[in-house]
Amino acid sequence: MTDAQETAADTSLRTTGGAPPDDGGSSDTGAPIPLLEPREGIPPVIADAESLARAIAAFAAGSGPVAVDAERASGYRYGQKAYLVQLRREGAGTALIDPVACPDLSGLGEALSGVEWVLHAATQDLPCLREIGMVPTRLFDTELAGRLAGFPRVGLGAMVEGVLGFVLEKGHSAVDWSTRPLPEPWLRYAALDVELLVDLRDALEKELDRQGKLEWARQEFDAIAAAPPAEPRKDPWRRTSGMHKVRRRRQLAVVRELWQTRDRIAQRRDVSPGKVLSDAAIVEAALALPANVHALAALNGFGHRTGRRQLEQWQAAVDRAKALTEAQLPAPGQPVTGPPPPRAWADKDPAAAARLSAARAAVSALAETLTMPQENLITPDTVRRVCWEPPAVVDADSVAGALAGYGARPWQVEQVTPVLVAALSAGT
Repeated sequence: MTDAQETAADTSLRTTGGAPPDDGGSSDTGAPIPLLEPREGIPPVIADAESLARAIAAFAAGSGPVAVDAERASGYRYGQKAYLVQLRREGAGTALIDPVACPDLSGLGEALSGVEWVLHAATQDLPCLREIGMVPTRLFDTELAGRLAGFPRVGLGAMVEGVLGFVLEKGHSAVDWSTRPLPEPWLRYAALDVELLVDLRDALEKELDRQGKLEWARQEFDAIAAAPPAEPRKDPWRRTSGMHKVRRRRQLAVVRELWQTRDRIAQRRDVSPGKVLSDAAIVEAALALPANVHALAALNGFGHRTGRRQLEQWQAAVDRAKALTEAQLPAPGQPVTGPPPPRAWADKDPAAAARLSAARAAVSALAETLTMPQENLITPDTVRRVCWEPPAVVDADSVAGALAGYGARPWQVEQVTPVLVAALSAGT
């Protein structure tokens, strides 16, 4: 049993409904226990200003970290906004908040300022929480903690089962959370998602401390909390699935026009773009360059279910692309910043290719020694950049400076610098 599991076994806060078990989260047979009901039952959904004010006061008066989660309607609605926010804190219990009815949660965010927020896979939820005024100043990411601690499976269900000995209900993560009213089984699932999050945080903190990685984790959490909102992606249409088949500039222009038309329609209707027109259909039209509506209707994705008016709007997008001048056509690829793709290094710069090979092997070995994924030890992009343009003089100070310049945290610089110095020196 790991220290994390021992911590969980010592904690009496977990329950399958009713009184907490005396022996943590394992049955007499040692099998995980299904977590069927929240401790205090399913709370009513907060959907008005008065109820929200009471919840804010309760959570402000609570103690310790606050567990936070959000549910989106990915694949159903346009964008990634939150359709349910769940919180749990000692002394306040669990709250389920409808951010459609209560779109401004900045008061709640302010009440929890300075409190540690516990999230699982924080970077997934922080953008939609930011949209409604909830921005943490401190956080603990249980998924990232699991990665740093070397757990092979870091999904919330796997972590709760492996560390705390409970089985969370599955099956509602991918439902349409924009549904109103939300069904009771979905609300139960949502409440249970934050039921044990603080308990999991406590167990993982002890495990990270045992492994000597707690300070590393804190640096990672601070970096996530301090990170600014992501910049809008340039030319998002280039991420259309199947783009590798599209090679001619005129065909690229068709993809762009269809993608942008689809995006406007999806945004206006507030539906997922894929429900308006599939990526496969966009690529099919780009490759075929149909001459008219009749030719378009014969393509996969534009079949008999597509109405005449819809076909005309898609054909109009194709025609706009076909009418562009050569100067207006998109370039074959986006301007490359940083090193070229590694597969091209052997031809472009054999010495750099040798450095990269040595560095990858060294980082892989170190990550295995530290029992964590390579990408959490140091990003592959950082390794590539340092190997493509190494410091003029390769030593500990210059390599550490290069790593820090690319955004590596102090613990990463400390761990990775020695192996990269050796790899860069051997590859020259």
